[in-house]
Amino acid sequence: MLFGKSEHLVGLDIGSGMIKVCDLEITKRGPVLKKFGAIEQAKGAIVDGVIHDHEAVAETIRKLFSTHNIRNPNVAIAIGGYSVIVKTISVQRMAEAELQETIHFEAEQYIPFDVSDVNIDFQILNDTPPESERMNVILVAAKKDMVDNYLQLIDMAGLNPCVMDVDAFALQNIYELLYQADTPPDERIALIDVGTSKITLNVIKGENSLFLRDISFGCRQINKSIAEKVKCSIEEAELLKLGKNSSKLSSGDMREIMSAAVSDWCTEISRAFDFFYSTNPDSRIKKVVLSGGGANIGEFKQLLAPQISAEVEVINPFKDVTVSEQLDSSYLEQMAPQAAICMGLAIRKVEDK
Repeated sequence: MLFGKSEHLVGLDIGSGMIKVCDLEITKRGPVLKKFGAIEQAKGAIVDGVIHDHEAVAETIRKLFSTHNIRNPNVAIAIGGYSVIVKTISVQRMAEAELQETIHFEAEQYIPFDVSDVNIDFQILNDTPPESERMNVILVAAKKDMVDNYLQLIDMAGLNPCVMDVDAFALQNIYELLYQADTPPDERIALIDVGTSKITLNVIKGENSLFLRDISFGCRQINKSIAEKVKCSIEEAELLKLGKNSSKLSSGDMREIMSAAVSDWCTEISRAFDFFYSTNPDSRIKKVVLSGGGANIGEFKQLLAPQISAEVEVINPFKDVTVSEQLDSSYLEQMAPQAAICMGLAIRKVEDK
């Protein structure tokens, strides 16, 4: 979805827990990271992808841009969650221009919303023989009120929204840029992002998305468990999770809470894998790549690998990227898993669909 006219865009990842910004340029020598920053989201300002306090979020975005001296107002943003539907559908083979005319009719049978209430986009997949009478298409439907809310937010922040992506596809874009050359073209890879309020699973093969699912778990689950344990606020629970004021919560209790949350995540991811295999019996996922705040939990990676019988690694979106000397390398290393979607947005250009 395109809304502006600029070639170089700033990636802006507006999460429920944190907002990240990334200024990246693709040069002849490869990607160059000029600026990166992150800031905590205002409490309750965004819940499960729904904006509840536009002014608070806009002010946080303005502060983030000012702190890191980012002057380019042209941004790429992402949406996700249950107001966005992504499905791979099969349609009669036709030219893209013809499909553009009929896509709303095709979409009616696949989305649970009234087609008049959604913005629809699509991408034709080149995964069927040219002689086939049908072709596969990725269909994306986003509720208009959600899209309008984010456009209003960006306008309030004094920025120009040029590209609106889906968070799972932004993650896929950065993976393809930095890792695809080392990945066999027929290998199935699961990209799993563990955010504040949801886990997004995207199974890809080459440049194609085969299976996409959101799971209603995330890092907020840990904070809620801590808050219930020590009878404190969610904000104080976040500090306890980060190891501050540890006298209120023993290391044993923290490990127990973390283990319970991670176990839940692994169980739900395993169920999603089982569903994928039930509809794709000849496909095996050999590797999982984790991102998001949950990827920093070492026990998660250790428990997930044997449960799904796959290799598990944590993404590094700064891999093979030239980094400005002004940026703190230790901070980037710490933030790497959480920066992946933002980096994927930063490589978008207006001429991209």
